[in-house]
Amino acid sequence: MRSKWTAFAAVIVLSFAVLGWAGLRIYQMAPPIPGDVRTTSGALVMTGADIEAGQNVWQSMGGMEQGSIWGHGSYVAPDWTADWLHREAVQVLDRWSAAQFGMAYDKAAAEQQAALRQRLVTEARTNTYDPTSRRLTISDVRAEAIAANTAYYAELFRNGRTEYAIPAGTLTDPTRARQLAAFLFWSSWAASTNRPGADITYTSNWPHEDLVGNRPTGEAVVWTGVSIILLLGGIGLMASWYASRKQEPPMADIPADDPLLGSMSTPSQRALVKYFWIVAALILAQMGMGVIAAHYGVEGDGFYGLKIASFLPYSVVRTWHVQLGLFWIATAWLGAGLYITPAVAGFEPKWQRFGVNVLFGALLVVVAGSMTGQWLSIKQMLPDSLWFWFGHSGYEYIDLGRAWQIALLIGLFLWLGLMARGIVPALRQGGEQKPILTLLFIATIAIAGFYGAALGYGRHTNIAVAEYWRWWVVHLWVEGFFEVFATVVIAFLFARLGLVNLRTAGEATVLAGTIFLAGGIIGTLHHLYFSGTPTVVLALGSVFSALEVVPLLFVGYEAWENLKLSGSAPWVEKYRWPIYFFVAVAFWNLVGAGLFGFMINPPIALYYMQGLNTTPVHGHAALFGVYGMLGMGLTLFCLRAMHPDRVWKEGLIRFAFWTINIGLLAMVTLSLLPVGLMQTWASVEHGYWYARSAEFLAGDTITTLRWMRAFGDTIFAAGSIALVIFLVGLSQGYSYQQAPAPTMKKKPAHQVA
Repeated sequence: MRSKWTAFAAVIVLSFAVLGWAGLRIYQMAPPIPGDVRTTSGALVMTGADIEAGQNVWQSMGGMEQGSIWGHGSYVAPDWTADWLHREAVQVLDRWSAAQFGMAYDKAAAEQQAALRQRLVTEARTNTYDPTSRRLTISDVRAEAIAANTAYYAELFRNGRTEYAIPAGTLTDPTRARQLAAFLFWSSWAASTNRPGADITYTSNWPHEDLVGNRPTGEAVVWTGVSIILLLGGIGLMASWYASRKQEPPMADIPADDPLLGSMSTPSQRALVKYFWIVAALILAQMGMGVIAAHYGVEGDGFYGLKIASFLPYSVVRTWHVQLGLFWIATAWLGAGLYITPAVAGFEPKWQRFGVNVLFGALLVVVAGSMTGQWLSIKQMLPDSLWFWFGHSGYEYIDLGRAWQIALLIGLFLWLGLMARGIVPALRQGGEQKPILTLLFIATIAIAGFYGAALGYGRHTNIAVAEYWRWWVVHLWVEGFFEVFATVVIAFLFARLGLVNLRTAGEATVLAGTIFLAGGIIGTLHHLYFSGTPTVVLALGSVFSALEVVPLLFVGYEAWENLKLSGSAPWVEKYRWPIYFFVAVAFWNLVGAGLFGFMINPPIALYYMQGLNTTPVHGHAALFGVYGMLGMGLTLFCLRAMHPDRVWKEGLIRFAFWTINIGLLAMVTLSLLPVGLMQTWASVEHGYWYARSAEFLAGDTITTLRWMRAFGDTIFAAGSIALVIFLVGLSQGYSYQQAPAPTMKKKPAHQVA
């Protein structure tokens, strides 16, 4: 066992050393924000303060929840970087063509167009930024194109545009509109100007735009090949290990009856019932927001004829949809952790129920407060810096204002304290439970601490650096340590039922955590290929994200083991629906995280696909399919363990399980995936700007495919409603106001009844 812990520690230390070094390089080589931008004749175009203020305007409006920057964000509105870049390029070409040939660029002869394009490539990609004076110098004709683009975007956000689901009055202040345009220009400048001493742009030639010579780099092609080779090699090694390892003997002493029969839940465990009520309520709310957000793709100013965009714009709906999903999944997982705390300790820690109730109140405050603040921010009702503190961060998945982020972090440390009160005493007892509890404690500390990465950016942090910290939260917090935590919790719950051996489960979870984190920690960088980062990020991210996929290809073994457990004894049949949800997790791990994840992970694939509908294919299948199903399974397991003799309404939960999974599969395969693949074709053939344009997305075929999402969404919604009805009906008999349970004797976790 010592060798396994040594490998685990080595992976953690070395991986974070590499990730930290990469972060330092990102900070050192981030695209610079000039002190001012002037023309060759000396006229002031914009200042660095304008660019920074424009970034704040973009954030306060919802940021990544209304279009995207550098491919990161939502999908109905354009990618503003690519859109600005293409419009500016066309403006410059038209002005040159009119001056030189007396006609618009698209009317000129092919050889004339070729000469103008080469001239544009030379001008756009030549870096005229002076680091000493912090001045960026541009041509007069480019300044004219910037002025035209500024007027276009001011009109767009003032009057709105239905195809982009942007309502009228989104941004009416002319000064703020000019500042927003300055930020959009800077993002496109970084995407089209070569790094000093290099022949690739700050964003590694992303987006694909032939007019300025943006095409895939040699690094993107080479590291794609390397990542595929390593993936195949990793699969081979993992297959060899599975084939050669000694088969664990089945449990010889599986209890004849449910070990939990006759036991009473503790006061803190009964207090957790309201957590599961909130899970049910947030599932419904998230589903409702998802339905509305999806419909905005075909009716950009309303919902089946109801003109709701003026008071519930798309950026608000999508923000809430993403945030509510994270809230209910995290609530289910944190509740499961608090449920096992008394079982781990062998006794009910003093004041544990009080702490559980305080944490619940804090959760409600953060949910309600952050959602209210986000609405006020997007509606431009929060003045000065209040949008930053109480409104919208602008960054997807960490959308909360800074005050709410701090409050959530405090709540997570409160949860850590409540967990530690049970885990630490149990660790002191030692025995077979020590390995699995040690890993549980490590994951618990990581969950509380790693959300702190959300505080890594400030109001004026360069977006390349802010993106680095954002993905620490999204990838490491959600996809990394929550996954390890859930693996340990499931193993412990099975051990408490006497279905697996604690020692064996502990060794297996440590090994699984080591394998997953070996690729997962450094694999965080695969989100940052084209986010103003140096090429070393592309190399590291592509290689380690490929290794991250390897263990996911063998999750069928995990699913089969869980299915075998469901039939190991007659009484285990009562736990089959939580186990079925764990089996669904394995399926979606393979399909959503593995197949659809690797579809977009290689650099050459992501170069064309980043921010297209191939991204929500992976997002829905992985976030909801894996972590959502896991949250549902943990919720059901806790409710079953609280009252193992209660009869469940099998028909309702059966309907919920199958319709949720079938609906999710239909949503992804009948709508999101075909739209994403068609966008990919458009991106390759015509440029990324076109794949995200209203001209392409408003076509008849794309519109039909978007409407087809209603089929899967309806099935999914029916299943979600059935699940909520089941949870509410089930939890009514678990009131935490029941008579308190007798004091539990302190004994090892695996012996607690």
